[in-house]
Amino acid sequence: MTAKLDYRWRLREVMAERGMFSTTDLRGPLTERGIELSASQVYRLVVEKPERLSLRTLMALMDILGCLMSDLIVPVATARSGRTRKAAAGSAPAGGRSAEAGVGELRPRRARVTLTQP
Repeated sequence: MTAKLDYRWRLREVMAERGMFSTTDLRGPLTERGIELSASQVYRLVVEKPERLSLRTLMALMDILGCLMSDLIVPVATARSGRTRKAAAGSAPAGGRSAEAGVGELRPRRARVTLTQP
């Protein structure tokens, strides 16, 4: 069994600890430090876990919030087996519906139309 390295992004939590509860609270301070991000980019930066982040942006966030990188990024190791099995689309485990439903389960069923003769 190998460990998969992942991380937890804590920007929203650190902002709340500093009394910043809106994503717009970051936009001005980022601009002052030469980081030009749109409102939607700042929102995604706060709400979602970024897959790519420039070091300049990270340094600006650390400066604005007065924190360390370890305050914003917490490494998390998750265990995983060497082989993974994928279920066929539309199949669910024996216990019932899976959390990740296949496309087949999301498609509507065809309606049956019956004609009646008067």
